[in-house]
Amino acid sequence: MLGCSVYLSSKLSNSDFEYLKQMKQIGCHGVFTSLHIPEDDPQVLIDRVTQLGSWCRQLNLNLIADISDDGFARLQWRLDEPDSILASGVTGLRIDYGISMQAIATLTHAMPVALNASTLTQADVEQLQLFGANFKRLEAWHNYYPRPETGLARDWFDEKNHWLHQLGITTQAFIPGDGGLRGPLFQRLPTLEAHRIYSPLAAFVELIHQGVDRIYIGDKTISKSSQVALSQYLTEDVISLHLDRVSPVLQNLVWHNRPDVARDVVRLEEGRTKQLLDPTPRNADQPRLRGSLTVDNERYGRYAGELQLTKCDLLPDEKVNVLGRVCVADRPLLDLIGANTAIQLIQEE
Repeated sequence: MLGCSVYLSSKLSNSDFEYLKQMKQIGCHGVFTSLHIPEDDPQVLIDRVTQLGSWCRQLNLNLIADISDDGFARLQWRLDEPDSILASGVTGLRIDYGISMQAIATLTHAMPVALNASTLTQADVEQLQLFGANFKRLEAWHNYYPRPETGLARDWFDEKNHWLHQLGITTQAFIPGDGGLRGPLFQRLPTLEAHRIYSPLAAFVELIHQGVDRIYIGDKTISKSSQVALSQYLTEDVISLHLDRVSPVLQNLVWHNRPDVARDVVRLEEGRTKQLLDPTPRNADQPRLRGSLTVDNERYGRYAGELQLTKCDLLPDEKVNVLGRVCVADRPLLDLIGANTAIQLIQEE
């Protein structure tokens, strides 16, 4: 389900291999790379993709390469000889342009093949059916969009994926990273425009909720904190929220939203039981902006000690102390927290 990206525009290094090992440890199953590189010496590209393929075999990771007809010619790969492609360590291809539907249909009998999800049409599907494509090996991958304001609209994306799923086709999309960025624009690489400011975890969880089958990190790397957050979500189903300030006594604990989901706030079920904070009123004159972490003080009587995260802007309340606020990139997660969802509060670095 989770994948990462490694690009071949520069020589691969040991740090690239170490990053792949880290991503494998947190639950990564695949690697994406692009073979659209204007390298004067095709042998350089061949050597790099072969090196990456060797690493992926060693780590038991799938390697999907984005390629066009020009790329096939430069790499001296032949569509009618898929063994020459698989020998490089590439386990599947994302076809960008210039390849006939008949050739793609033939290729699906040798390896997984991904088409451009955004541009695939009913006519294309009918041609693939006519030429006997193996639809069990056919996937639809969306692009990522480096140029701000050009990412996909969520409604259109959902409609396209619904159509693809009706055809039984696996879908994929990219989420942005928060580490090294790819040139020449050095902008984040999401499929959805809305995700450009999201944390990797927030974008990942939203795509899970939208039913996307494969989710790859478009950017070169993600931060250590995002690696931990994704790992915790994948292995323990815990949503990590980073805050500008959070008391140490609230950290390193797993909280849960109540089973009866409130409209305006996330209610941390264990707050009133644990009573970890001083109930004296303070900071009660502050507005409770979306993402605020609050605790009900002694003026709220039996509610004293209740911890909440606000899902919308709320007015100040003399009975509620404001403790901190979820960082901007993680705030979209507030809308994805359901009944009994496990939550961890983390001090932003």
